[in-house]
Amino acid sequence: MPESIEPRQGAPDPHRVTSPAPRMTYLRVLAIPEFRMIFAAQVIATLGNVVAQLTLSVVVYQRTGSPLLSALTFALGFAPYLLGATLLSAVADRWPPRDVLVGCQAISCGVVAAMAVPGMPIAPLFLLLLVLGTVAPVFQGARAATLPDVVTGDGYALARSLLRLVSQSTQLIGFAVGGVLLLVLSPSVSLLSAAAGCAVAAVLLRFGTERRPARTTDAGDSIAKASLAGVRQVMALPGLRPLLLLTWLPPAFAVAPEALAVSYADKLGSGPAFVGLLLSAAPAGAVLGELLAGAFLAPATRVRLVAPIATLMFLPLLAFAVRPGAALATLLLFLCGFGFTYAMGLDQRVIDATPENLRGRTLTIALAGLMITQGLGFAAAGAAAEFVAPHVVVVAAGVLGLTTVLLCVIRSDAHRLAFTETARSL
Repeated sequence: MPESIEPRQGAPDPHRVTSPAPRMTYLRVLAIPEFRMIFAAQVIATLGNVVAQLTLSVVVYQRTGSPLLSALTFALGFAPYLLGATLLSAVADRWPPRDVLVGCQAISCGVVAAMAVPGMPIAPLFLLLLVLGTVAPVFQGARAATLPDVVTGDGYALARSLLRLVSQSTQLIGFAVGGVLLLVLSPSVSLLSAAAGCAVAAVLLRFGTERRPARTTDAGDSIAKASLAGVRQVMALPGLRPLLLLTWLPPAFAVAPEALAVSYADKLGSGPAFVGLLLSAAPAGAVLGELLAGAFLAPATRVRLVAPIATLMFLPLLAFAVRPGAALATLLLFLCGFGFTYAMGLDQRVIDATPENLRGRTLTIALAGLMITQGLGFAAAGAAAEFVAPHVVVVAAGVLGLTTVLLCVIRSDAHRLAFTETARSL
């Protein structure tokens, strides 16, 4: 009778049934201690930034009486994104990610604390705001590039989703908190509290996250040269280009109703309450849609449905051709918000198409490009509404958005199919 043959130690047993890995959920992602620290730092830092922006806006208006200069305190926070993405994106890959994250928060803390100096002239305040806006894309890119190491596999898209959700909700809370602080504290103390928030975020990231090595050295190159080279390398990847365009362009068209909320309400003869409904409808739909997609759609399904979900941003906009009233317009924009959920599947496709050594630069460029194109979308919608009715601009944005989604998806699917066929032939 032959001896029974036992599987070699370390070799897979063909008769053993292995249970599949548990599906990642929001709760499982939050159960990862390192991600919880990143999540908490995001909440605190966002609160601090929003409080600082609101406080500065009030201070500038009190000193100058100029609505334009007051509005610039918000705009200047986003204007330098292009500078940070093109000249500093290599920082996200050249240094250990934790060092970059902590360093960016430390710089933000120092800048906001400097803003708190009583009697600071307006010009230096604006220069400090430009510094904050330049650092922001580097921080966001480094954080996004770190997430795949912290939350592996299917959890990456859910981690990005949680950070988006907390950013949207925390911004709303931050404006309320900032308003209360200005009622009981001086602007200088309010700004110091915002600086303290950045300091707390830096401490959480320093002691709550692992220090991983840098992804690349780019030895001999300056930061600006390496960043510009990285931009060229990222944009030269055929499979990544349409995904980046799909990240940037649809939201640029989707902001048209938000940009024209005031003028649309005025055309209907509605008051400020309707403006508030229009501005909050799409974000509310986006939050609900992302929660539902994260809870009920499998990761592969989210990736497969990127295009159909993205069209939801624009199909309801076509109904603005009939100039809907307050209730219907609010409902349509709420439905549009569900379309922003396409970012969950798109995040996974972008990270899968990105080489490891370019991950930080790619995500810095992707996030900065999103902010820039949305800003351009706001400006373009406002400019168009100078010549045609707001509801016509919204409909046109819907048509252009649908066309953009279609073209980008066709290009990205063609590259993905070519890559798959090449891999099979090997």
